[in-house]
Amino acid sequence: MVKQLRSLRHVLRQGPVIALAVSVSLAAVSPASAQSLTDRFKGLFGGKSDEPAQPKSAPAPGQPADDDVDCPPVTVRAGASTYAVGVTGKPAVGNEIRFQATITKMARECFRNGGDVTARIGIQGRVIAGPAGAPATVDVPLRIAVVQGGVGEKVIASKAYRTTVGMAEGGSVPFTFVAEDLAYPLPSAAVADTYIFYVGFDPQALAPEPKARGKKK
Repeated sequence: MVKQLRSLRHVLRQGPVIALAVSVSLAAVSPASAQSLTDRFKGLFGGKSDEPAQPKSAPAPGQPADDDVDCPPVTVRAGASTYAVGVTGKPAVGNEIRFQATITKMARECFRNGGDVTARIGIQGRVIAGPAGAPATVDVPLRIAVVQGGVGEKVIASKAYRTTVGMAEGGSVPFTFVAEDLAYPLPSAAVADTYIFYVGFDPQALAPEPKARGKKK
């Protein structure tokens, strides 16, 4: 990874457009990159190696332990692995790109909470400045969903998130985000193995929430 970052810095000095192309190749994600253990969260997302693990609470009487909960695999939604923003009023292509974000690694954990499952989904990525120059801070829009696969794919739960990344000199900044509150009904054993977590960029997550309609008098 260190050698890749050094190569990326070298390319950035030679041309931002080339660097963006390199960033896409470095960000290729496969389901095999997903991890599920707490110590992998620490290793992937900056936790200190000597930091003690947080103890898990004991399950309630009659409830299964966390290990009994099927935790779906996590992968990037097709077409949602990159997020590019261009100069205002222009498409994000070529020299008009201000910055581009990519997803590089993911992790997940699942916990039983009565009749529901609460998931921790970790996302690690990188934001790279483009030829048009990135702003001092970048808002990164994300969406996480749990989906029942198969014929007639069904979205069980979906939630939008956003995180802010401060850009540094050099134009290549990593970011980390962990969603703690994605909850969905505990699936039956017959369909549990068809569930999957999808993560990806979703520009709609940056849109302001619609104002509540006032009551008519």
